[in-house]
Amino acid sequence: MNLPAPGIIWSSLPIPALLIDDDDRVLEINPSAELFLNISARSVKGQPLFERLAIDAPLEEIFARARTNMSALFINDVDVGTGERAPISCNLQVAPVADAPSHVLLLISPRELAGRLGRAEHVRSAAKSAIGMAEMLAHEIKNPLAGIAGAAQLLAMGLGPEDRELTELIVEETRRIVKLLEQVEQFGNLRPPEKKPVNIHDVLDRARKSALVGFAAHMTILEDYDPSLPPTLGDADQLMQVVLNLLKNAAEAAGPSGTIRLRTFYDLSLRVRRRDGSGQALPLQVEVIDDGPGIPADIAADIFEPFVSGRENGTGLGLALVSKIISEHDGWIGVDSVPGRTTFRISLPLAPKESLKDMEVI
Repeated sequence: MNLPAPGIIWSSLPIPALLIDDDDRVLEINPSAELFLNISARSVKGQPLFERLAIDAPLEEIFARARTNMSALFINDVDVGTGERAPISCNLQVAPVADAPSHVLLLISPRELAGRLGRAEHVRSAAKSAIGMAEMLAHEIKNPLAGIAGAAQLLAMGLGPEDRELTELIVEETRRIVKLLEQVEQFGNLRPPEKKPVNIHDVLDRARKSALVGFAAHMTILEDYDPSLPPTLGDADQLMQVVLNLLKNAAEAAGPSGTIRLRTFYDLSLRVRRRDGSGQALPLQVEVIDDGPGIPADIAADIFEPFVSGRENGTGLGLALVSKIISEHDGWIGVDSVPGRTTFRISLPLAPKESLKDMEVI
């Protein structure tokens, strides 16, 4: 039996790996690490590790122990980030290299992905419960509110100016509540997606143009696209709704002078397994990045749950709706947030080749 060459094994490792020399400089970085850290091997080789990565652990001491004891070390729950991406929680493995004792191998295993995928299933279940509540609220509350508003308007006819202010307040508040319930109804009445091959850049372009003539009129929206991305299989209108919602959240977070960046790229490392045991790759990546203050820490883990909102008077349904739509597209959505940089990432499947003959330009 012929074993694969070491270079092939290195390139095939499914987790980020870096080879570090005795001066703690990067000797090699595998393709998984390039994708995970969003840096190229050429730019990082020969560079001091700690100038390129932000790792919340005493790695100098850990590297020294691995070299001295010639044994592997494991470090759990460490934040790893770069200037290009927010830190995420990872497990690290550090091991000395057998034929070069002064060199160490650093393996990075992201922990957040599995947790987020599990939360996505929970959010889908919570969304179904919220839909039932939405239908009940709309039916049970809207009709009485209309009666209250009508009665207040009738009372106003026989009142003086000062008392009329109170009836006008009643009418305004009932209208506000009805508007809220209409948003809840929209959340509950979303039809199943009509899936066809979709060029995600067409969706992003439509959403960007709509945002720039509306809520993001005074903002900067940058495009950082991989034009070679193949189509995904989805409902263009519902995906447009998702992107518009994320753009609106980003605009409200960053403010009129803020900047939003739309980024697309291809990443084969994400693959999900369904309950029936089948697996699916989600290689199409879309990111909406803003430079706002970030998501409050106390709600960051539950941001996709129904009725969780970081804004005053927010309904908390926008991101729950986004999560529901992406789940029904067999995709995944996650968020990384630190002050000054919040990234929502959508991961979508490829459109089957047999469906491309029916592809439409939107």
